[in-house]
This record gives sequence, structure tokens and C-alpha cells, in this order.
Amino acid sequence: MRIRTRRSAAVGITLLTALALLPSVGAGAAPRDARPSGGGLHATIRYTEYGIPHILAEDYANLGFGTGWAQAADQVCTLADGYLTVRGERSRHFGPDASPGSALSSASTNLGSDLYFRGVREAGTVEKLLAQPAPAGPGRRTKELMRGFAAGYNAWLKQNRITDPACAKADWVRPISALDVARQGFAVQVLGGQGRGIDGITAAAPPTAPPSGATPREDAPDPRRTAKAARELFSAQNADMGSNAVAFSGVTTANGKGLLLGNPHYPWQGGRRFWQSQQTIPGELNVSGASLLGTSVVNIGFNKDVAWSHTVATGVTLNLHQLTLDPADPTAYLVDGKSRKMMKRTVTVPVKGGAPVTRTQWWTRYGPVVTGLGAQLPLPWSSTTAYALNDPNAVNLRGSDTDLGFGTARSTAGILKSLRETQGLPWVNTVAADRHGHSLLSQSQVLPHITDDLAQRCSTPLGKVTYPASGVAVLDGSRGACALGSDKDAVQPGIFGPSRMPTLKDAPYAENSNDSAWLTNADQPITGYERIFGTIGTQRSMRTRGAVEDVAAMAEKGDLTVRDLQRQQFANRVPAADLAAADAAKACAALPGGTATGSDGKAVDVSKACNALAHWDHRMDSDSRGALLFDRFWRKLTAAVPNAQLWKVPFTAADPVRTPNTLDTALPGFRTALADAVTELTAAGIAVDAPLGDNQYVVRNGKRIPVSGGTESLGVWNKVEADWDKAKGYTEVVHGSSHIQAVGWNSGRCPEARTLLSYSQSANPNSPHYSDQTSLYGKERWVTSRFCEKDVLGDPELEVVRVRERR
Repeated sequence: MRIRTRRSAAVGITLLTALALLPSVGAGAAPRDARPSGGGLHATIRYTEYGIPHILAEDYANLGFGTGWAQAADQVCTLADGYLTVRGERSRHFGPDASPGSALSSASTNLGSDLYFRGVREAGTVEKLLAQPAPAGPGRRTKELMRGFAAGYNAWLKQNRITDPACAKADWVRPISALDVARQGFAVQVLGGQGRGIDGITAAAPPTAPPSGATPREDAPDPRRTAKAARELFSAQNADMGSNAVAFSGVTTANGKGLLLGNPHYPWQGGRRFWQSQQTIPGELNVSGASLLGTSVVNIGFNKDVAWSHTVATGVTLNLHQLTLDPADPTAYLVDGKSRKMMKRTVTVPVKGGAPVTRTQWWTRYGPVVTGLGAQLPLPWSSTTAYALNDPNAVNLRGSDTDLGFGTARSTAGILKSLRETQGLPWVNTVAADRHGHSLLSQSQVLPHITDDLAQRCSTPLGKVTYPASGVAVLDGSRGACALGSDKDAVQPGIFGPSRMPTLKDAPYAENSNDSAWLTNADQPITGYERIFGTIGTQRSMRTRGAVEDVAAMAEKGDLTVRDLQRQQFANRVPAADLAAADAAKACAALPGGTATGSDGKAVDVSKACNALAHWDHRMDSDSRGALLFDRFWRKLTAAVPNAQLWKVPFTAADPVRTPNTLDTALPGFRTALADAVTELTAAGIAVDAPLGDNQYVVRNGKRIPVSGGTESLGVWNKVEADWDKAKGYTEVVHGSSHIQAVGWNSGRCPEARTLLSYSQSANPNSPHYSDQTSLYGKERWVTSRFCEKDVLGDPELEVVRVRERR
């Protein structure tokens, strides 16, 4: 239960009397999977506005307990669904053909998901990683947090009734073990590697022998088509996760201290949502921020001295090895002329309403055999060739150690120290600022150690095309000399060490919007890194161009405060419109008879659209008129016309922020896109100058909440991707701005922070915190963070919950 208390009450600031704890998991021991965790753990949870818990505990196991309890209270159904996934039990409950969702993998069906995760489970993959001593494996604090998290989740299940209709009576909501928590962490670590290829891993099968006398069919992938598919697969333009983040150094701020604005773009539903909390162990840890669901640490956030956020990085976290198969056996491959047998991993999955399904997966010294990275990138297994996927994050369970290091850091130097010592982040950049006035960007991520020289020497014909185009290396697996290299400062073989990571320290601003590290600061480009980290001197996305324009202007203006960060978050400026809208309006007005021909060959009256474009404010505010028209027009135009043909002035690396520019309105695709956009709006009953918020909104408990922001191709900082309903316009948001934080410092001990969780704390429609912050987001209002004790106690609606296991 929750205990409401007044400010004057003693609300349990001193910790509860310590209870006897179960024996801790040793640094080299893996938690047992035999039974759910338990052992007399306890914590105090103080809830402030919007259901944000401030978790107070005496050690890491008890802190994990309070975190697991509080997450279960808000997100029990989403968490339980994730544990069902990593146990490989979705087909048993939901059938084999349903979609598992994209939260923990790219699997297209429950069966594919179960085959992969059951394979991980039966191979003891996570247990082996837990057993490795730090720094190669996770440290004691992380293991204690996982143990406590599982116990807290289980205690909440035992002591409370589930009211979320998504799983209120579900038989698949069950107690968990610390190993389940670790397995979910593993799934997150490999999202950019094995997680991309699950269908190709679980469906891989050796070729069958052709009929007697027939010639074997060899379907080698087309290099150019594969390179194009790889480039699209790893492009931020097509990702369901992204982010903006900027750190300002003290030379730009009003008081000489640093500032940080973090704006991650993540899914609004499912297991990759963020959840807010403050975690405190007196004298040891005090950190506030957001955690991915199921994570027992704060992933992005701040403490009294430093703040950080992450952006999805361009580093390619996997590579392929092209195998030359033994002519006598398609399940054996040659290395330096010697035949090596593939390893079989036979997995059986129980299926609802049917017989269990048994499949065999094939593994090599390089990793699993894979027959594709999505449907667009086939890698056929023939009688002569197969492909193996190398993912160094499949042996990396150190991410939480990195996060704990951030939580106890006292400066950006401390952030770098944690990155250097733990090397746990799989697929993100880190952007940070501190109260001392320092700024930082570091692309410190776990990547295959593939240098441009190695790629030059060892790429197969396919790799010679895919590596320059996308950073996906395809190496000759038949030569031992083509094995991945290692750095002396790397904690695991086959990855780059900290000294090789693109890093910028103490620049006036350090910004990233999911392009490579090159243009972190337009005046101090970062160069000298290998292609696998990202490109150098190439065209930036519209979002990066707009972001660099904005933050460079802010830095030049100077005297920045947290309020400036808040304004930037909801400026909703459309960089694409500043480049193209005026020319589009003029060209529209010049069309003969005010008509344009659509893709269906019909003439469309676009005269009202010309006027709407001319008078639009070039913003994606809820009350902006003409914004929806330009959005639908721009989506259609950029989908139909290659980027190289769109602009009259081409890209130049000498002016990467302002080029390319000048829309070529003479292109036939221009008139077609304009006509189709008008037709689309008319069919939906939407006026071309309708306010954006009338048709871009979410509905929560029957209430419509208008949402500002715009899509990737428009370049809007406040990114929003929503489903288009041809009868209503945009409705449900799929992904976009999520846990937003604007953090600075003043002369006091407490950080000055404003936060906002766009989709709110709870997925339960019966929770008071199902849509409260979503309403704030729609109104572009913020939550003032309560970090220091006086601020927590100062909340007039403070609620205190003392939670413990019941034996």
C-alpha cells in the first residue's frame, strides 16, 4: 500500500532496520535458474508528481528490489511479456505465427523468436557471461541489482492484484529469476547484431542435394543490390530508434557551468519504453533519470555533478564471414585448407494447439550461420558458400556496469573513465556535460575490430561493395589471416579499445542526431576513425543539419540557461521547409490553371494548397496551419525522387550544414507529390490549412491529446512518427521523443533539471499515470525534477511506500 504523508512527517528518510539477506551472488558465480529469487529484501519508495519513484535502499540488492517492485507496479504486463520472450515461450501461449513485436528482436514470428531465445537459453550463453569475472563480465553490483530486481518484481506479483487489462488474468505472468533479468539485458545488448538476423539464424538450413545428374543451383547475392539493402538497413532514416542530444560547455552558458539536452527517440509502446526513477544508496549512489523497462540501472540521467544522454550510433555492431564450404559436406567449412565441422544446436519449441516444433541452428567459430538480415538482404546458403554472423555484443553483458559508473561519476572525465574501464555500451554514443563546464561526446561502443586495412585485404567481392556503402564487412572466412584484430586496451578480444573511439572534449557544443561523429561540432570535425564507426565527409541527414544550425546559433549567442534548452526541444522548426517550402509555394502558384496531375493520372486543383504553403509558419506546432500538407507532400516527394536529383545545389563537404539546397521544382515528381498530398487530405476530409493538432494526436482513455513534432525527413528536433489513418490523419504515435531531459547547475548543490516522459510512466489505462505526462507533452510543459531531499519532501502530494518481501 501507499502511505500518504505530510511534509512535516518523518517519512522514513532513515533506512529501515536491515533484515537478514540471502547470500550474495559471488563475482564469478551465475545466479541459479532453479527457482525465483528471494531473501528478505526491502526498500523505501517515495512517489512525487506524475508517479516518479525515488527509491531509497541500503545496498545494491535492496535498491534492485525497490526498482523491480516499482517497475512492476507501473509496467507489469510489458515486463512479463518481455520475460516470456527471452524464455522462448511465446508460441506456447500466443501461437507460432503471431508477431512478437520488435522490442527485443527483429523476429517476424513468435516461432522465430522462441527458436532463437530457447537456443540462447539451452546453450547457457548468459550463464557463461555472468560467470566471467569483471571487467570481461558484469561486476558484483550489477549482479546484486539483478538479484534484487527479480525479487522485487516477484514480491509485487505476490502482494498485489494486476489491474492492467493487457494481462490481468493471463497465465503467462509468472515469477522470474535473476537469470531472466540478465537474459533480457542480453537481448538488448544484441539488438544491433544477432537481434537483426534472428529469422536468418533460425531458418538457416544446409542445401538439399539436387536430383541425380542435375547441376547444383548457386544463388549468390547480387553485390550492388545487397549493398543498397545494407545501407538502408543500417540507416537512421529507417530505424525505430534514434535520438538528439547536445552538451554545451561553460563558455556558452550564463554561469560557466555545463548544460545538457537529451531527446531520445524510442518506441511509444512495448518493451523499449523508458521509465523514470531516482535511485539512492546513501553515501554510495544518487542518480535520477530513465531506464529501459526491465533494466535495473538508470540508463540516461544525471546526478548532482554530471548529466548524460545517448544517441543511437552509426557504428555497425556486426560483420559477416563468407564461408567456403567443404565440397564433401555443406555443414563443414574450410579455414586455411582444413575442414571444420559446424556445430549443431537443436531446439524444440512448444506450440499452442499443435505439436512441438524442432529446428536445428548451425554455429561456426565466427558465430551462427545466417541466411539473411531481413527479407531485403538475403544471404543464401549454397553448396559452396554460407555466411556466418559475428556479433561481439553476444559476449558483452557489461552495459549495466557502464551505467553504474555514470551514476557515480563526478564529471565528464568520470563518464570517460566508466566507458574506458567497462566498455559495455553496444549501439549508442554518449553525450555529457557537468557542473564544472565540460562537454563531451564519445562514440564508445562495442564494435568488431575491422580496420579499413583489414577490409581492404580480406573483403570478399560482396564485402568490397557492402563495406564502403554501409560499413557491413564481409570477410573471407577461409583465411586465418583474416581474423579480427584486437587492441591492447580492449577488455575482450576482437573489439576496438577506448583509445580508438571518436571523442570530442570541451567543445562549445557537442551534438549528435544519429549521424556519424564527424560533424559533432561543425567547427571541430572529428576524423581519423575507421569506416565501421561511420562515414566522414558525407551528406548529413536533415535532422542533423537542422540541429547543428540550431545549437551552433545557441552557442554563438551565449548566456545559455536550462530555459534555452526547453525552448529548443519544442521549437518544432522544420529545416526542410526553410530550404524548400517557399520555392514549393511559388512553383505551385505558377502551375497552369492551378492544377497538377496525380500518380493516378487525374488532374487535381491545388490552388488552395499553394496559399497554405505560402502562409505556413514552417513549424510543426499543434496550431500550425499548412504543416500537415507539407508533411504529406514532403514524404511523397522524397520517397519518389532520389536525393541526388532533389536539389539544384549538390552536397559539398566544405559546407555540410547548408548543402544540398534549392529544391528543383521542375521535376515531374514535384507536381505529382503535390497533387497526391492534396488528394490524400481531401479523401480524409482534412482542409489543406487545417491545424496540425486536429489531425496529429493520440487518444488516452477517450481523450484526444494533440501532439506537435514531425517526421525524420522533415528534420524536426522534436521527432514524432505516427500511424496515418486515411480517414482521420495521424493518430497513434509509433515512436519519437520519449524521456526528455534539460539539465544544468547553479551555485547550489542540487542540479537544475526539467524532464518529460512523453508517454507517461504506466501502460495500464487504469493507472493515474497512464497519460498525465502525455498531456504535459501535448501542452509542451515540463516536470521540475525533485533531486535533493528538500525537494522530494517538499512535494505536497508525497506518498511513501515501504516495501519488503513476505516469507
